[in-house]
Amino acid sequence: PRAKAPFVAINCGAIPEPLLESELFGHEKGAFTGAIKQTPGRIELAQGGTLFLDEIGDLPLALQVKLLRFLQESVIERVGGRKPIQVDARIVSATHQDLDHLVETGRFRLDLLFRLNIVSVKIPPLRERTSDAILLGRYFLNRFGREQNRQGLAFAESALAALARHSWPGNVRELENRVRRAAIMADNLQIEARDLDLAEVEPLPVRDLRTARHEAEREAIQMALARVDGSIAAAAKLLGVSRPTLYGLINGLGLSDAVKADREASFTEDVTDFDVQDQD
Repeated sequence: PRAKAPFVAINCGAIPEPLLESELFGHEKGAFTGAIKQTPGRIELAQGGTLFLDEIGDLPLALQVKLLRFLQESVIERVGGRKPIQVDARIVSATHQDLDHLVETGRFRLDLLFRLNIVSVKIPPLRERTSDAILLGRYFLNRFGREQNRQGLAFAESALAALARHSWPGNVRELENRVRRAAIMADNLQIEARDLDLAEVEPLPVRDLRTARHEAEREAIQMALARVDGSIAAAAKLLGVSRPTLYGLINGLGLSDAVKADREASFTEDVTDFDVQDQD
């Protein structure tokens, strides 16, 4: 039911602290100098929909108390007002900071963390998923191309290689800003690495499908055998294939010697254990 309702976002780290309370909770006319009319806040504007609190770790402690009350009671009061206002809104929050550490250092309330942390999704930084850099880069390029009325913008091979190899210390925001600048400033529709202000690197080698499949099969078989202590029957069951099929894959992938060595080592270890127990 909230899909067609308002989606309201606010960056808690981008608004000065004196203004943030008014932005979140709204204010009444005359609440402070310059408050010439009654103004609803972002929470109130999200009525029936979703409020996205970006960089929640930057929220000042004083406002954390007010936010906690809203989360507990679904009620707010505008700055300068005393009338309780019921608000039904779903809350989604995000941060690049370690909230547990902020709690330990007294910069974030533990009770607020418990209220927010009902369903937690941890997204790895872009440096740990560089393949996503190309997908996100293309998305941003298409978006900024439309905004700048530059249809047909595309990444050249040098740009794709640079996107995949860059470490992205600034995460997705860095990627977005580099692509935005390139979409505006590039002389040609083909975006090169230099347009992204990235060093040119050698393109990543492309593996053929057969090699990629064999490597994936080899890794899966090795993991299965390791999990069941080298038992072919148990590994076949784990992999969802018959024993003859698994034997064929092991031989075809050149794993037979390694499997034999592992089984012999396991047998020797079992015999040694038996001898020790027998002597006891």
